[in-house]
Amino acid sequence: MIYLPIFPLKTVLFPGTPLPLHIFEPRYRRMMNEVIHTSGLFGVALIKRGVEAMGPLPEPHNIGCAATIANIEHLPDGRMNLLAIGEERFRILKLDQSGPFLNAWVEMMPIEDPQTLSVSRGIRGLLPWIEAYLKTLTYTVGERIEFKPLSLPTDPLPLLYFAASLLHIPLIEKQDLLESESSAHLLKKVTRLYRREVVLLRHLVTLAEHQTEHVSRLN
Repeated sequence: MIYLPIFPLKTVLFPGTPLPLHIFEPRYRRMMNEVIHTSGLFGVALIKRGVEAMGPLPEPHNIGCAATIANIEHLPDGRMNLLAIGEERFRILKLDQSGPFLNAWVEMMPIEDPQTLSVSRGIRGLLPWIEAYLKTLTYTVGERIEFKPLSLPTDPLPLLYFAASLLHIPLIEKQDLLESESSAHLLKKVTRLYRREVVLLRHLVTLAEHQTEHVSRLN
């Protein structure tokens, strides 16, 4: 059990994935300065109730992701830009709201990661869905982006977390992915979401193409 400063955000951070942050509020500038000069570790947790900035301390979800600062740029007036990297999941045991920012007693909760044959096969089956998703997503924003499979992590669990971070889905669904009990459980949920999103995006692309064709005929 460790004592950790908690940064409640409207985002879900996964282990091994990057998180760019612009720190401007006095309470979070103070928090980051303390992090820099102490353990270098802080927690990121999705906001359950409340607002991200300029308000009372919000209530976070109980499961979040610890983070370390990989790069920092100090700006005028104490503001800063920093790049954080997700480390390990944690569970909040007790919140401390006595200070200007949230702290909590937490326990780290690494995911169960058995390297089974079924997980390895499932990963191979997931890769085409990731590629299809990214390619289809580019059509919805009107851009063509080259997808490079080799740029994905090769180990199963980092790949699953990276795949989870890529999804443009409601935050509560990303939180559910973060809370997965095992790599097999995470694989099952991530694969289901990629299949769902590919079908939905392809439907949107088809609708857009039909609308464009209809407008062209009218002109």
